[in-house]
Amino acid sequence: MRIYKILRPEEWAELERAGETSGAPVDVADGFIHFSTAEQAAETAAKHFAGEDGLILAAFEADALGAALKWEISRGGAEFPHLYAPLRLADVIWHAPLPLVGGAHVFPGGM
Repeated sequence: MRIYKILRPEEWAELERAGETSGAPVDVADGFIHFSTAEQAAETAAKHFAGEDGLILAAFEADALGAALKWEISRGGAEFPHLYAPLRLADVIWHAPLPLVGGAHVFPGGM
């Protein structure tokens, strides 16, 4: 199963530079990396990244992240994937821009 991480430009640049990151400030504060499933990603973008342009969507294979990936109840009682380890560039399957068009983020087809 694929899971997704939305990153701000500076967060993506840091991941590319260092090869791994502890995540965005919210990830560091919560002690884990927040991910979304394909079904959850648009709501995550609207709720936590409203009006932000220049975002990057990165895809990961959930099984490849091993035991550090936990599925936990979060928004609306839904289970979300949380990674209790650094986010590694080597684990990115693909990444793509997440443009803001007409006030909404446009996700790549085929998710």
